[in-house]
Amino acid sequence: MKTRSELNRREFLGTAALASSALGAGAAFGAPATPETLVAQLHQSLTPEQAETMVLPFDSPLRSRVENNWHITDARVGRFFNPDQQALIEQIFMDLHAPEFADSLRKHVRDDFGSVRNLSVALFGTPGSGKFEFVITGRHCTARCDGDSVEGAAFGGPIFYGHEGESFYEKPTHPNNVYWFQAQQANEVFRALDGKQRALALQPRAPRERSVHTVVPSASPDGLPVSEMSADQRQLVGQTLSDLLSPFRERDRDEAMRHIEAAGGVEKLTMAFYQNQDLGNDGVWDVWKLESPTMIWYFRGSPHVHVWVNVQENPGWTPPDGSSSSWWRDLVGA
Repeated sequence: MKTRSELNRREFLGTAALASSALGAGAAFGAPATPETLVAQLHQSLTPEQAETMVLPFDSPLRSRVENNWHITDARVGRFFNPDQQALIEQIFMDLHAPEFADSLRKHVRDDFGSVRNLSVALFGTPGSGKFEFVITGRHCTARCDGDSVEGAAFGGPIFYGHEGESFYEKPTHPNNVYWFQAQQANEVFRALDGKQRALALQPRAPRERSVHTVVPSASPDGLPVSEMSADQRQLVGQTLSDLLSPFRERDRDEAMRHIEAAGGVEKLTMAFYQNQDLGNDGVWDVWKLESPTMIWYFRGSPHVHVWVNVQENPGWTPPDGSSSSWWRDLVGA
């Protein structure tokens, strides 16, 4: 991905003009530009032909879909939009993440899909006149911007992120993988466990990787309940959760934590580590999971990093298409 210093003059002027317009729109309501106001700006700039391809009804079943490598519509950013619109979409994508994660995010983009211009987008509903959600997808990416239109769902619904650092089959230390720090913190939790706790936390086989649809309560989730950990161990789990949320913008981090706390907080989570996909057989667990009746955060670090996320307000949440399937039910084969 190009940095601002690398943008050509036309792209820079386009970005500046669109951003200025968005800032002006926000200022009219006493608020700065956000990804939501930039999505509205993008919507206003669409031609009828563009809108026909990438603007869909809010209740479309496609809105709740998530995959590790897919294109939600034929609206490829670099082919379908003019340079000003491309720059605006790139800014929306960047602003969905924390500013301090920007350098890592740029590396993720360069390594996995070269440029935001190789992603695809869809807009469900109409910004400014009701519920809407902007979704951007591609390899190792399903990201959302919904302006809180999707009730009871952090991030606007299930998301996916991942990274292939130096190679498809990463080394056990995952050099240059921008998300591996999350697994390193999770393994700090495992190292702090005693023998009995490790026996509960360590599971023989990792779940099958599938798309996220819903979160459903489980009577006996695999892993170690955080409620059975000591205070210092729970603190390490809290730090892990903080690291998981750290790449995202503050608004989405706060919403996710509200849902987690409403469901009972960290003590309602269970934590599992999976033995069969241990790269290098080094006892540093590459695949692990945090789960509660309202949350799944599944980190699959073999052969490279894939992460599936779904944080909901209520257990048994069902997507707009009415699907009764759940990614977790699929994973455990129930």
